[in-house]
Amino acid sequence: MTSTFFEPGFRGGGPVRSVAHILDDASPAVAPVLVTRDRDMGATEAYPGLSGRWVDRGRARVFYLSRRRPRQWYALLRELRATRFDLLYVNSLWAPMSLVPILALRLGLLRAKRVMVAPRGECSLGALSLKPGRKRLFVIGWRQVLRSLGVEFHASTEREAADVHRMFPWATVRINANQTALPPEPVPVPEPSPGPLRLVFVGRIVALKNLTLALEALALVRRPVMLDVYGPTEDAAYWRRCQALLAVLPSNVRVEYHGIVAPSDVVDVLADHDALVLPTLGENFGHVIAESLAAACPVICSDRTPWSSMLRGGGGAVVPELLADAWAAEIERWAGLTSEQRRAARLATAEVYRRWRAGLAGENILDLVRESAGQRPPVGSD
Repeated sequence: MTSTFFEPGFRGGGPVRSVAHILDDASPAVAPVLVTRDRDMGATEAYPGLSGRWVDRGRARVFYLSRRRPRQWYALLRELRATRFDLLYVNSLWAPMSLVPILALRLGLLRAKRVMVAPRGECSLGALSLKPGRKRLFVIGWRQVLRSLGVEFHASTEREAADVHRMFPWATVRINANQTALPPEPVPVPEPSPGPLRLVFVGRIVALKNLTLALEALALVRRPVMLDVYGPTEDAAYWRRCQALLAVLPSNVRVEYHGIVAPSDVVDVLADHDALVLPTLGENFGHVIAESLAAACPVICSDRTPWSSMLRGGGGAVVPELLADAWAAEIERWAGLTSEQRRAARLATAEVYRRWRAGLAGENILDLVRESAGQRPPVGSD
């Protein structure tokens, strides 16, 4: 397996937790090997004592690679070449940590019977709308490489599978829902408390998550509203756009940026608010939505996620239009609720989480691939 970012880092968001779950939840019949970067997203320094090292994580082995040290590349390749792997599983369609191993396999420098790509939402229309020209040119050539290797795709939902097929009509797509370590029961809902509507945004502060739309909407709201923002400012230009919008907000709106929140604290942070606001351009899963439901915190969300039916069914609200006035109207509606009505919305969200959590099932993706071995020819066969 390869993943650009992994624990102990967490700035890479939901995919980090998905990969951790895949490694930790695989059966004893699977012995995963993961190659990842030796530092967190946006970090200039490596994790202390991990660069260039193999680390045991249960039955899995993890190698922390510095991309700028040729000796580490050479030592890693020499060790990996000694094994013919049953599966090369890469997280991301076009990150360097995916491109390099796939090309190495194509050139015969690595050996694997099968290849699987987990795009993690990169095939969604929202994701493709960002830097579309560059991605379109890349896919023209990359499509042929992937097809020549008989690559399979891992989608977390039917919606993501449709996104993959839109880009790769010939693709074999295996649907296996993302699962993360979430509490079996939602957080207890506190008694009503008066005060302005308390919204929260938790996520990477990048164009895909669309924080700017929330800020544009808040500029149109007339009732008192508070918004707490948590997440890494990995895109400096986008963060400057956010700051410009923050500077012109009306006096009835208060926004505070709190920096990065550790994954272990996310549910507690969400539980301290009336609703999560997420005008995302697209999510293949949306870990923060699951965490918000676990926190009994309703979600005000775009319709670009697989959670719309649950949110409409009591977990919050769905705003299909990515327009500031539509979002302002929904936020205004929530701001007009009484404290008792907000608590009722939280209780309904908790019940939605219970139903979702009770319905969780499914096998680990690595075990599913292992069990299907022999049903399709290995890489390179005619």
